[in-house]
Amino acid sequence: MKVIDLIHSNEKTAFSFEILPPLKGTGIEKLCRDIDTLREFDPKYINITTHRSEYVYKDLGNGLFQRNKLRRRPGTVAVAAAIQNKYNITVVPHLLCSGFTREETEYVLLDLQFLGITDLLVLRGDKAKHESVFTPEGDGYYHAIELQEQINNFNKGIFVDGSEMKVTNTPFSYGVACYPEKHEEAPNMDSDIYWLKKKVEAGAEYAVTQLFYDNQKYFDFVEKARQEDINIPIIPGIKPFKKTSQLSMIPKTFKVDLPDDLVKEALKCKNEAEVQQVGVEWCVKQCRELMAHGVSSIHFYSIGAVDSIKEVAKEIY
Repeated sequence: MKVIDLIHSNEKTAFSFEILPPLKGTGIEKLCRDIDTLREFDPKYINITTHRSEYVYKDLGNGLFQRNKLRRRPGTVAVAAAIQNKYNITVVPHLLCSGFTREETEYVLLDLQFLGITDLLVLRGDKAKHESVFTPEGDGYYHAIELQEQINNFNKGIFVDGSEMKVTNTPFSYGVACYPEKHEEAPNMDSDIYWLKKKVEAGAEYAVTQLFYDNQKYFDFVEKARQEDINIPIIPGIKPFKKTSQLSMIPKTFKVDLPDDLVKEALKCKNEAEVQQVGVEWCVKQCRELMAHGVSSIHFYSIGAVDSIKEVAKEIY
């Protein structure tokens, strides 16, 4: 069943979460333990992130360095297949513009098709660490909407070189990202909404938000989207606040604001355990308010926060 159908068929607010593939050279055991921890809350689907290759420099001595290309977290397709096989839960691998050529994207789509994995989250992805501005890989794409077009053509049985497939299977369906506090590169919110509408017109069935801690910003964003006839589900993306260091890290990394009340409560804490509890309580309050407003699903970003998400889920599901 497609993600959009899973969301609509659920009588209560659906639960889902996102995981990272394990680091290169490590096993899948910890990832499975994390899934086991959250499985009791009946996740309707699990997202698996995708990571581009990075350039690393090896010191050869005598002032010489060798530039090597390294993907620290490979295996998105394999991890998605393993989860689907082990848990019989719908999986949603991320498909990126960042770091992938058109041909490489096509190979990923073929692999996923062979495995019967047909749900995707389509993203541009972040720029490479060594870049000041986003630059596509080879003939890859600048924008997620261009990647959507390739997927749409694949669904029609057309390869990137224009040749036709002999056999087409279940078409891919997909969601996209959106930003209640605006994408960091968007000139203004109206522009961000405009491009979200274009993504919907291109075939996006739902949108998942960047994490946020102020529900009013989400409500305002949804209202603005509805005014522009964007009527797909806009799924709130949530991550419990957990550490004092996140007071500066979250705004810097995700370009979102932390509400003053949350900041004040975190600063009152005497240790990190108290900070984590403040984060759990704030997240429970957030989720209950979102549920009261009738959101069809809540998507949790679980990286480094599985234990907190479990505590939140126990309260709201």
